[in-house]
Amino acid sequence: MALDLSKVGERDKLKATREPHWQRLRVGCFLGFRPSKVGGKGGNWIARAYDQDGGKYRLKALGDFGTLAGNEVFAAAKKAAEAFAELVETGGQVRAKIETVADACREYAKGRNEAGKRFERHVYDDPIAKVKLDKLRRRHVAEWRKRLEEKPALVSRRKKGKPITRDRAASSVNRDMAVLRAALSKVLTKGAPNSEAAWQEALKAVPNADGRRTLYLDRNQRRALLEKMDAEAAPFVRALCLLPLRPGALAALKAGDFDKRTAELTIGKDKTGKARRIQLPAEAAALLAAQAKNKLPAASLFMRANGTAWNKDSWKLPIAAAVKAAGLPSEATAYTLRHSTITDLVSAGLPLLTIAQISGTSAEMIERHYGHLASDAAVKALGELVL
Repeated sequence: MALDLSKVGERDKLKATREPHWQRLRVGCFLGFRPSKVGGKGGNWIARAYDQDGGKYRLKALGDFGTLAGNEVFAAAKKAAEAFAELVETGGQVRAKIETVADACREYAKGRNEAGKRFERHVYDDPIAKVKLDKLRRRHVAEWRKRLEEKPALVSRRKKGKPITRDRAASSVNRDMAVLRAALSKVLTKGAPNSEAAWQEALKAVPNADGRRTLYLDRNQRRALLEKMDAEAAPFVRALCLLPLRPGALAALKAGDFDKRTAELTIGKDKTGKARRIQLPAEAAALLAAQAKNKLPAASLFMRANGTAWNKDSWKLPIAAAVKAAGLPSEATAYTLRHSTITDLVSAGLPLLTIAQISGTSAEMIERHYGHLASDAAVKALGELVL
Protein backbone atom coordinates (compact mmCIF):
# COMPACT_ATOMS: atom_id res chain seq x y z
CA MET A 1 0.00 0.00 0.00
CA ALA A 2 1.38 3.40 -1.02
CA LEU A 3 2.46 5.75 1.74
CA ASP A 4 0.18 8.74 2.31
CA LEU A 5 2.14 11.50 4.02
CA SER A 6 -0.86 13.82 4.01
CA LYS A 7 -2.25 11.97 7.06
CA VAL A 8 -0.77 13.22 10.32
CA GLY A 9 -1.49 9.89 11.99
CA GLU A 10 0.52 7.96 9.41
CA ARG A 11 3.48 10.34 9.70
CA ASP A 12 3.50 9.96 13.50
CA LYS A 13 3.80 6.17 13.15
CA LEU A 14 6.88 6.33 10.93
CA LYS A 15 10.24 5.30 12.34
CA ALA A 16 13.21 7.63 12.24
CA THR A 17 15.57 6.37 9.52
CA ARG A 18 18.47 7.75 7.58
CA GLU A 19 16.57 7.43 4.31
CA PRO A 20 13.40 9.58 4.13
CA HIS A 21 10.01 7.98 3.69
CA TRP A 22 9.02 8.86 0.10
CA GLN A 23 5.66 9.57 -1.50
CA ARG A 24 5.42 9.87 -5.26
CA LEU A 25 3.59 13.03 -6.33
CA ARG A 26 3.94 12.47 -10.07
CA VAL A 27 6.43 11.14 -12.60
CA GLY A 28 9.90 12.31 -11.56
CA CYS A 29 8.69 14.21 -8.48
CA PHE A 30 8.75 12.86 -4.91
CA LEU A 31 8.15 14.26 -1.45
CA GLY A 32 10.06 12.75 1.46
CA PHE A 33 9.60 12.92 5.23
CA ARG A 34 12.22 12.11 7.84
CA PRO A 35 10.77 11.84 11.39
CA SER A 36 12.65 13.48 14.26
CA LYS A 37 15.15 11.17 15.98
CA VAL A 38 14.28 12.64 19.39
CA GLY A 39 10.67 11.62 19.04
CA GLY A 40 7.60 13.79 18.98
CA LYS A 41 5.42 14.76 16.08
CA GLY A 42 7.92 16.85 14.13
CA GLY A 43 10.23 16.00 11.25
CA ASN A 44 11.93 17.36 8.15
CA TRP A 45 10.71 17.35 4.58
CA ILE A 46 12.78 16.69 1.46
CA ALA A 47 12.03 17.16 -2.25
CA ARG A 48 13.39 14.82 -4.92
CA ALA A 49 13.13 15.59 -8.65
CA TYR A 50 14.59 13.94 -11.72
CA ASP A 51 17.02 16.00 -13.80
CA GLN A 52 16.69 14.63 -17.32
CA ASP A 53 19.70 16.56 -18.62
CA GLY A 54 21.94 15.32 -15.81
CA GLY A 55 20.43 11.84 -15.80
CA LYS A 56 19.97 11.74 -12.01
CA TYR A 57 17.73 12.87 -9.14
CA ARG A 58 18.26 16.19 -7.36
CA LEU A 59 17.44 16.66 -3.66
CA LYS A 60 16.46 19.72 -1.67
CA ALA A 61 15.82 20.07 2.07
CA LEU A 62 12.53 21.87 2.64
CA GLY A 63 12.62 22.24 6.43
CA ASP A 64 10.07 21.24 9.04
CA PHE A 65 7.31 23.81 8.40
CA GLY A 66 7.09 24.07 12.18
CA THR A 67 5.02 27.26 12.16
CA LEU A 68 2.09 25.53 10.47
CA ALA A 69 -0.65 23.39 11.95
CA GLY A 70 -0.27 19.65 11.50
CA ASN A 71 -2.93 19.39 8.82
CA GLU A 72 -1.40 22.27 6.83
CA VAL A 73 2.17 20.98 6.72
CA PHE A 74 1.72 18.43 3.93
CA ALA A 75 0.06 20.91 1.57
CA ALA A 76 2.92 23.38 2.06
CA ALA A 77 5.59 20.70 1.63
CA LYS A 78 3.89 19.30 -1.46
CA LYS A 79 3.73 22.76 -3.04
CA ALA A 80 7.40 23.37 -2.31
CA ALA A 81 8.41 19.97 -3.73
CA GLU A 82 6.46 20.55 -6.94
CA ALA A 83 8.00 24.01 -7.34
CA PHE A 84 11.49 22.49 -6.92
CA ALA A 85 10.71 19.76 -9.47
CA GLU A 86 9.52 22.39 -11.93
CA LEU A 87 12.78 24.28 -11.62
CA VAL A 88 14.84 21.12 -12.07
CA GLU A 89 12.86 19.97 -15.11
CA THR A 90 13.04 23.34 -16.85
CA GLY A 91 16.68 24.02 -16.16
CA GLY A 92 15.95 26.69 -13.58
CA GLN A 93 13.25 28.49 -15.55
CA VAL A 94 9.67 28.58 -14.24
CA ARG A 95 7.22 27.33 -16.82
CA ALA A 96 3.59 28.20 -17.27
CA LYS A 97 1.27 26.64 -14.74
CA ILE A 98 -0.29 23.42 -16.01
CA GLU A 99 -3.79 23.05 -14.60
CA THR A 100 -6.02 21.73 -17.38
CA VAL A 101 -5.90 19.11 -20.10
CA ALA A 102 -5.37 21.89 -22.65
CA ASP A 103 -2.41 23.21 -20.64
CA ALA A 104 -0.83 19.75 -20.63
CA CYS A 105 -1.34 19.43 -24.39
CA ARG A 106 0.17 22.84 -25.14
CA GLU A 107 3.20 22.01 -23.03
CA TYR A 108 3.65 18.67 -24.80
CA ALA A 109 3.16 20.24 -28.25
CA LYS A 110 6.22 22.49 -27.85
CA GLY A 111 8.62 21.26 -30.52
CA ARG A 112 6.13 18.61 -31.68
CA ASN A 113 4.34 20.05 -34.70
CA GLU A 114 2.33 16.97 -35.56
CA ALA A 115 1.02 16.62 -32.01
CA GLY A 116 0.08 20.30 -31.92
CA LYS A 117 -1.98 19.96 -35.09
CA ARG A 118 -3.85 16.97 -33.70
CA PHE A 119 -4.62 18.86 -30.47
CA GLU A 120 -5.94 21.78 -32.52
CA ARG A 121 -8.27 19.45 -34.41
CA HIS A 122 -9.50 17.29 -31.56
CA VAL A 123 -8.72 18.70 -28.10
CA TYR A 124 -8.56 22.47 -27.71
CA ASP A 125 -12.16 23.05 -28.88
CA ASP A 126 -13.49 19.99 -27.06
CA PRO A 127 -15.05 20.04 -23.55
CA ILE A 128 -12.16 17.93 -22.24
CA ALA A 129 -9.76 20.84 -22.76
CA LYS A 130 -11.14 22.71 -19.74
CA VAL A 131 -11.11 19.75 -17.35
CA LYS A 132 -8.73 20.28 -14.42
CA LEU A 133 -6.02 17.65 -14.32
CA ASP A 134 -6.66 16.84 -10.68
CA LYS A 135 -10.34 16.28 -11.54
CA LEU A 136 -9.76 14.20 -14.67
CA ARG A 137 -11.60 10.89 -14.58
CA ARG A 138 -11.98 7.93 -16.90
CA ARG A 139 -15.45 9.07 -17.94
CA HIS A 140 -14.08 12.43 -19.19
CA VAL A 141 -11.61 10.66 -21.44
CA ALA A 142 -14.10 7.99 -22.53
CA GLU A 143 -16.58 10.69 -23.56
CA TRP A 144 -13.86 12.48 -25.53
CA ARG A 145 -12.92 9.23 -27.25
CA LYS A 146 -16.52 8.58 -28.22
CA ARG A 147 -16.79 12.07 -29.74
CA LEU A 148 -13.55 11.47 -31.62
CA GLU A 149 -14.69 8.12 -33.02
CA GLU A 150 -18.01 9.62 -34.15
CA LYS A 151 -16.38 12.65 -35.82
CA PRO A 152 -16.44 12.22 -39.63
CA ALA A 153 -13.06 12.26 -41.37
CA LEU A 154 -12.84 14.89 -44.08
CA VAL A 155 -12.00 13.43 -47.49
CA SER A 156 -12.23 16.62 -49.55
CA ARG A 157 -11.38 20.16 -48.45
CA ARG A 158 -12.90 21.86 -51.47
CA LYS A 159 -14.33 25.31 -50.77
CA LYS A 160 -17.40 24.89 -52.96
CA GLY A 161 -20.03 22.20 -52.64
CA LYS A 162 -20.79 19.81 -49.84
CA PRO A 163 -17.71 18.45 -48.04
CA ILE A 164 -17.03 14.76 -48.64
CA THR A 165 -16.50 12.74 -45.46
CA ARG A 166 -16.10 9.14 -44.37
CA ASP A 167 -16.18 7.26 -41.09
CA ARG A 168 -13.04 7.77 -39.04
CA ALA A 169 -10.68 4.82 -39.33
CA ALA A 170 -9.61 3.01 -36.17
CA SER A 171 -5.97 3.65 -37.10
CA SER A 172 -6.66 7.40 -37.15
CA VAL A 173 -8.34 7.19 -33.76
CA ASN A 174 -5.26 5.39 -32.41
CA ARG A 175 -2.92 8.11 -33.64
CA ASP A 176 -5.08 10.89 -32.20
CA MET A 177 -5.33 9.09 -28.85
CA ALA A 178 -1.61 8.38 -28.74
CA VAL A 179 -0.60 12.05 -28.54
CA LEU A 180 -3.18 12.82 -25.84
CA ARG A 181 -2.02 9.79 -23.86
CA ALA A 182 1.59 10.97 -24.16
CA ALA A 183 0.73 14.53 -23.09
CA LEU A 184 -1.21 13.41 -20.03
CA SER A 185 1.42 10.86 -19.05
CA LYS A 186 3.94 13.69 -18.73
CA VAL A 187 1.99 15.31 -15.90
CA LEU A 188 -0.27 12.60 -14.46
CA THR A 189 0.35 9.25 -12.86
CA LYS A 190 -1.85 6.37 -13.97
CA GLY A 191 -4.94 5.81 -11.89
CA ALA A 192 -5.71 2.55 -10.08
CA PRO A 193 -6.94 -0.06 -12.60
CA ASN A 194 -10.71 -0.40 -13.01
CA SER A 195 -11.35 2.80 -11.07
CA GLU A 196 -12.70 6.19 -12.16
CA ALA A 197 -9.21 7.57 -11.61
CA ALA A 198 -7.84 5.27 -14.34
CA TRP A 199 -7.99 7.91 -17.09
CA GLN A 200 -5.45 5.93 -19.12
CA GLU A 201 -7.80 2.98 -19.62
CA ALA A 202 -10.05 5.00 -21.93
CA LEU A 203 -7.09 5.62 -24.25
CA LYS A 204 -6.18 2.01 -24.99
CA ALA A 205 -5.43 1.58 -28.68
CA VAL A 206 -7.76 -0.32 -30.97
CA PRO A 207 -5.91 -3.60 -31.69
CA ASN A 208 -4.93 -4.55 -35.26
CA ALA A 209 -6.07 -1.18 -36.61
CA ASP A 210 -3.24 -0.41 -38.99
CA GLY A 211 -4.29 -2.61 -41.85
CA ARG A 212 -5.19 0.19 -44.26
CA ARG A 213 -1.52 0.75 -45.18
CA THR A 214 -0.56 -2.84 -45.83
CA LEU A 215 -1.34 -2.72 -49.55
CA TYR A 216 1.89 -3.31 -51.48
CA LEU A 217 2.54 -2.46 -55.13
CA ASP A 218 5.52 -4.24 -56.63
CA ARG A 219 7.86 -2.52 -59.08
CA ASN A 220 5.96 -3.72 -62.15
CA GLN A 221 2.73 -2.34 -60.71
CA ARG A 222 4.43 0.97 -59.90
CA ARG A 223 5.78 1.16 -63.47
CA ALA A 224 2.26 0.52 -64.77
CA LEU A 225 0.97 3.30 -62.53
CA LEU A 226 3.54 5.76 -63.90
CA GLU A 227 2.71 4.81 -67.49
CA LYS A 228 -0.91 5.85 -66.89
CA MET A 229 -0.09 8.98 -64.86
CA ASP A 230 -0.85 12.34 -66.48
CA ALA A 231 2.18 14.45 -67.39
CA GLU A 232 1.61 17.09 -64.71
CA ALA A 233 1.62 14.65 -61.78
CA ALA A 234 4.17 12.18 -63.18
CA PRO A 235 7.37 13.76 -61.70
CA PHE A 236 5.83 14.02 -58.23
CA VAL A 237 4.50 10.45 -58.26
CA ARG A 238 7.76 9.12 -59.73
CA ALA A 239 9.62 10.67 -56.79
CA LEU A 240 7.24 8.90 -54.40
CA CYS A 241 8.19 5.62 -56.11
CA LEU A 242 11.92 6.32 -55.75
CA LEU A 243 12.10 7.74 -52.21
CA PRO A 244 10.36 6.48 -49.02
CA LEU A 245 9.13 9.95 -48.04
CA ARG A 246 5.74 11.02 -46.79
CA PRO A 247 3.76 12.64 -49.62
CA GLY A 248 3.34 15.84 -47.59
CA ALA A 249 7.07 16.08 -46.93
CA LEU A 250 7.84 15.62 -50.64
CA ALA A 251 5.26 18.24 -51.65
CA ALA A 252 6.75 20.76 -49.18
CA LEU A 253 10.26 20.59 -50.67
CA LYS A 254 11.78 23.75 -52.14
CA ALA A 255 14.26 23.93 -55.00
CA GLY A 256 16.90 25.11 -52.53
CA ASP A 257 16.51 21.92 -50.49
CA PHE A 258 18.30 19.91 -53.19
CA ASP A 259 22.07 20.26 -53.62
CA LYS A 260 22.89 19.12 -57.15
CA ARG A 261 26.65 19.10 -56.50
CA THR A 262 26.47 16.54 -53.69
CA ALA A 263 23.12 14.90 -54.60
CA GLU A 264 21.90 15.62 -51.06
CA LEU A 265 18.36 16.50 -50.09
CA THR A 266 17.30 18.38 -46.97
CA ILE A 267 13.82 17.44 -45.77
CA GLY A 268 12.53 20.19 -43.52
CA LYS A 269 8.79 19.69 -43.18
CA ASP A 270 7.84 16.25 -41.95
CA LYS A 271 5.88 14.49 -39.23
CA THR A 272 8.85 14.62 -36.86
CA GLY A 273 9.16 18.41 -37.16
CA LYS A 274 12.96 18.03 -37.45
CA ALA A 275 15.01 18.61 -40.60
CA ARG A 276 17.18 15.79 -41.91
CA ARG A 277 19.61 15.42 -44.80
CA ILE A 278 19.85 12.33 -47.01
CA GLN A 279 22.04 11.19 -49.88
CA LEU A 280 20.12 10.42 -53.07
CA PRO A 281 20.78 7.63 -55.60
CA ALA A 282 21.54 8.63 -59.18
CA GLU A 283 18.04 8.23 -60.64
CA ALA A 284 16.35 10.19 -57.87
CA ALA A 285 19.05 12.89 -58.00
CA ALA A 286 18.56 13.26 -61.76
CA LEU A 287 14.79 13.61 -61.30
CA LEU A 288 15.17 16.29 -58.62
CA ALA A 289 17.83 18.13 -60.63
CA ALA A 290 15.40 18.37 -63.54
CA GLN A 291 12.68 19.69 -61.25
CA ALA A 292 14.98 22.30 -59.68
CA LYS A 293 16.32 23.59 -63.00
CA ASN A 294 15.82 27.36 -63.49
CA LYS A 295 13.89 27.69 -60.21
CA LEU A 296 14.63 30.11 -57.38
CA PRO A 297 15.61 28.42 -54.08
CA ALA A 298 12.26 29.31 -52.46
CA ALA A 299 10.17 27.89 -55.31
CA SER A 300 8.39 24.56 -54.91
CA LEU A 301 10.57 21.72 -56.13
CA PHE A 302 7.54 19.83 -57.45
CA MET A 303 5.31 22.47 -58.97
CA ARG A 304 1.94 22.12 -60.62
CA ALA A 305 1.14 23.68 -63.98
CA ASN A 306 -0.55 26.60 -62.21
CA GLY A 307 2.59 27.34 -60.20
CA THR A 308 1.35 25.96 -56.85
CA ALA A 309 2.74 23.11 -54.78
CA TRP A 310 1.08 19.72 -54.66
CA ASN A 311 -1.16 18.80 -51.74
CA LYS A 312 -3.32 15.84 -50.82
CA ASP A 313 -6.36 17.33 -52.56
CA SER A 314 -4.50 17.86 -55.85
CA TRP A 315 -2.48 14.63 -56.03
CA LYS A 316 -5.41 12.43 -55.01
CA LEU A 317 -7.39 12.64 -58.27
CA PRO A 318 -4.59 11.94 -60.79
CA ILE A 319 -3.32 9.04 -58.71
CA ALA A 320 -6.83 7.57 -58.43
CA ALA A 321 -7.33 7.94 -62.21
CA ALA A 322 -3.99 6.24 -62.97
CA VAL A 323 -4.73 3.44 -60.49
CA LYS A 324 -7.99 2.74 -62.29
CA ALA A 325 -6.45 2.96 -65.76
CA ALA A 326 -3.63 0.59 -64.77
CA GLY A 327 -6.04 -1.94 -63.27
CA LEU A 328 -4.48 -1.71 -59.82
CA PRO A 329 -6.30 -2.21 -56.47
CA SER A 330 -8.65 0.71 -55.98
CA GLU A 331 -7.44 1.38 -52.43
CA ALA A 332 -3.94 2.32 -53.65
CA THR A 333 -2.98 5.86 -52.62
CA ALA A 334 0.06 8.12 -52.47
CA TYR A 335 0.90 6.62 -49.09
CA THR A 336 0.84 3.14 -50.64
CA LEU A 337 3.89 4.14 -52.65
CA ARG A 338 5.82 5.09 -49.50
CA HIS A 339 4.87 1.78 -47.87
CA SER A 340 5.87 -0.15 -51.01
CA THR A 341 9.26 1.57 -51.22
CA ILE A 342 10.02 0.92 -47.55
CA THR A 343 8.97 -2.71 -48.02
CA ASP A 344 11.45 -3.10 -50.88
CA LEU A 345 14.27 -1.56 -48.83
CA VAL A 346 13.63 -3.88 -45.88
CA SER A 347 13.35 -6.94 -48.14
CA ALA A 348 16.65 -5.98 -49.80
CA GLY A 349 18.39 -6.15 -46.44
CA LEU A 350 19.13 -2.45 -45.86
CA PRO A 351 19.67 -1.86 -42.11
CA LEU A 352 16.44 -0.87 -40.37
CA LEU A 353 18.11 2.13 -38.71
CA THR A 354 19.22 3.43 -42.12
CA ILE A 355 15.71 3.01 -43.52
CA ALA A 356 14.29 4.82 -40.49
CA GLN A 357 16.65 7.75 -41.01
CA ILE A 358 15.86 8.01 -44.71
CA SER A 359 12.10 7.72 -44.30
CA GLY A 360 11.83 10.01 -41.27
CA THR A 361 10.45 7.56 -38.74
CA SER A 362 11.81 5.59 -35.81
CA ALA A 363 13.66 2.31 -36.04
CA GLU A 364 11.10 0.95 -33.59
CA MET A 365 8.26 1.70 -36.03
CA ILE A 366 10.16 0.13 -38.93
CA GLU A 367 10.83 -2.95 -36.80
CA ARG A 368 7.21 -3.15 -35.68
CA HIS A 369 5.64 -2.89 -39.14
CA TYR A 370 8.32 -4.27 -41.44
CA GLY A 371 10.65 -6.35 -39.26
CA HIS A 372 9.13 -9.60 -40.48
CA LEU A 373 10.42 -8.79 -43.96
CA ALA A 374 14.06 -8.35 -42.94
CA SER A 375 16.30 -11.01 -44.40
CA ASP A 376 19.96 -12.02 -44.46
CA ALA A 377 20.27 -10.87 -48.05
CA ALA A 378 23.21 -8.65 -48.93
CA VAL A 379 22.57 -4.97 -48.31
CA LYS A 380 21.35 -3.30 -51.48
CA ALA A 381 21.75 0.39 -52.17
CA LEU A 382 18.79 2.73 -52.39
CA GLY A 383 19.85 3.29 -55.98
CA GLU A 384 18.50 -0.10 -56.93
CA LEU A 385 14.95 1.22 -56.67
CA VAL A 386 15.05 1.98 -60.39
CA LEU A 387 11.78 2.14 -62.26
